Amino acid sequence: MKTLEKNSGQHRSRLEVTLGMTTRIGGRPDNQDFLGSTLPQGEDLEKKGALFAIADGVGGHALGREAAEFSVRSLLSDYYSTPETLGVGRSLDLVLNATNRWLVAQGRRCREYAGMATTLTAVVLRGNRFHLTHVGDSRAYLWRNGQLTQLTEDHVWPHPELANVLSRAVGLDDHFKLDHLEGEIQPGDRFLLLTDGAWSVLPKTQIEDLLAHTLDPQVAADALADQAETSGSRDNCSCLMVAITSVPGPYFDHWLETALQRPLPPTLGVGQTLDGLTVEAMLHQSRVTLLYRVSRPTPQGPEKLVLKTLQSGHGDDEARAALSHEEWLARRVINRAFPQVVSHPMRSYLYYLMTWHEGETLASRLQRGHRFDPEEVTKLGFGLLKGLGYLHRLGILHRDIKPDNLHIDTEGHLHILDLGVAASEGNLLTEINNPGTPSYMAPELFAGTPCSESSDLYAAGVTLYHLLTRKYPYGEIEPFQHPHFATPVPPTRYRPDTPEWLENILLTACSPHPRHRFETADEFLVALERGVHRPLTRPRSIPMMERHPAMTFKVFAGLSLFVNLVALYYFSRLPAGLR
Repeated sequence: MKTLEKNSGQHRSRLEVTLGMTTRIGGRPDNQDFLGSTLPQGEDLEKKGALFAIADGVGGHALGREAAEFSVRSLLSDYYSTPETLGVGRSLDLVLNATNRWLVAQGRRCREYAGMATTLTAVVLRGNRFHLTHVGDSRAYLWRNGQLTQLTEDHVWPHPELANVLSRAVGLDDHFKLDHLEGEIQPGDRFLLLTDGAWSVLPKTQIEDLLAHTLDPQVAADALADQAETSGSRDNCSCLMVAITSVPGPYFDHWLETALQRPLPPTLGVGQTLDGLTVEAMLHQSRVTLLYRVSRPTPQGPEKLVLKTLQSGHGDDEARAALSHEEWLARRVINRAFPQVVSHPMRSYLYYLMTWHEGETLASRLQRGHRFDPEEVTKLGFGLLKGLGYLHRLGILHRDIKPDNLHIDTEGHLHILDLGVAASEGNLLTEINNPGTPSYMAPELFAGTPCSESSDLYAAGVTLYHLLTRKYPYGEIEPFQHPHFATPVPPTRYRPDTPEWLENILLTACSPHPRHRFETADEFLVALERGVHRPLTRPRSIPMMERHPAMTFKVFAGLSLFVNLVALYYFSRLPAGLR
C-alpha cells in the first residue's frame, strides 16, 4: 500500500491509495498506449495532489506511441511546476495546451510527424476531491458503493466503416479543448482508466462483476486487460486503477486549524515586545485588523517589519481563516511589486510579518494635495499593471485595487498592498457579497457577477483616472447604493492637459461593459507603453467654434442672411391686405 501523508501541527491526516496498472499489446504489432503516475509525499501532495494518467496514441501512426508517452511524461513533470495558487483544472490546461502546441508544431515542421496525436485521461487527487481532465476516447470510471459510473464522454465522429474517428485529441489540431470534472472522494472509491482497446470489448456488467469480487487494484487491472485481450480486442488493452482507502480533510484545512490553535496577541503599545518583536508604531487600525511597524534584532542591526493581526474582539473562526488565507497567498506572491512575507520561528500568536518599505500610499499623496500629471499617472500605471499581471498569472484576484492599497516607496517603486480580500483559483473562499470599494467596483459586480480579471482591471482604470482627475468616471458611489452606469465622463473635462491617447485608454479601461475593456493586464500595459512611445496622431475632436471662430461667424452670418432673404421673398408674394 502506498501511503501519502500530510501534517498540520499535531493534527495528522493522510491520503492512502493502492495502485494497479497494466498494458497488453492486444491485436496490434506494437503497443501505442502509455500509463503513468506521480505520488508525491508530504507538502508536495498537499499543494498539488497525486496524479494518474493514461494515453493511447492515434492508431495507425508510426509515432502514436511517442505522442502518448510524451504527453503523459510532460503532464507528470510539468504539472508540479505550475503555481499552487492556480486551480487544478487551469494547471492541467496550461500543461496540456503547451503539449498540444508542441505536437502540432512538430507535425507542421516535418511530414513524418504529421498526425502524431494521442488521447489522454488524467485524474488528480488533492485533499478530499478529485479533478478529472480528458480528451479523446480513453475512458474514466468511478466505482462507488457497488455502482460503476462512466465519468468521461468519448470525443469521436460517427463513421459508417470505422469504429472510432477522433474528433478531439492532443496534437490533432490547434483548436484544443479539454473536458473537466470535479467532485469529492470517499474511502472505498476506485477510479478506473481504460483505453478503447479494453472498454470496447468489455461489457459494463463484466467490469462491474470483476470489481465486485476483486479488491486488489493490481489484480483487477491485470484481469481486465487479460479479459479484453482474450475477448479479441484488435487494439492495445491498458488499464489503470486507483483504490482510495483513506481521505484527508479539505485542502487548506491545516491553515484554519493552525489559526484556531494560536491565541490573538493583546493590543500593543509603542515600546512593547511580542515574540522578540518591538513595536515602533501603529500603522493602521480598522474594525477588524491591526498593523504595527515592529523591529527585530539581527546581526546586521534592527530589522524593520510590518506585523498584521486581528483586533482582540474579532477572533472568530471566519476572521482567523481569512487572515490565514491572506498569509497563504502572500507567501506565494514573490515579486518586488508586493511586500514579502517574512518567517519568524518565534511566532506564538496569530499574526504574520511582511517587509517594511519607507514611503506612503497614493491616497496619502492625494490627501496632501499632490497633483499627479499624465506622465506620473502613466508611470504608476506601468508598475500597477505589471504587478496585477503577475498576480493574475498566479490565478489570484486582488479584488480591492484603489489608491489606499498602492504604496510608493522612497525610490519611486510601486507596491500593491493588502491581499485581505484576494482570492485564488486554488483555494476560493465562499462569501455572500463581492468585496471591494464601491467607487472602484466594476458595474457587473453590483449585479452579483463574481469578481474576475476584468473587474480587477476596471479598478486599475478607475484608480488611474482618480489619480489624474481626483474624480470618478461615474461619480462617487456610496456603500449600499445601486448605481447606474451609462457613459464615463472624459478625463479632459477635469484635466484638459490629458493627452488624447491616455484619455482613450482610461475610457476603455473604465467601460461599463467587460467586453469593451482590456482583456488582460498585459494588453492594458502595452496600450500605455504604445501611447508613450507612439502617441496617436488623430487630432482631438474640437468644436468648430474653437478651431475657426472667424469661419464660424461667417457661416452663421451667411445662414442668417439666407433665412432673411427667403422670408423677404415669401413676404413680397403675400396679397397686399395680408402684409
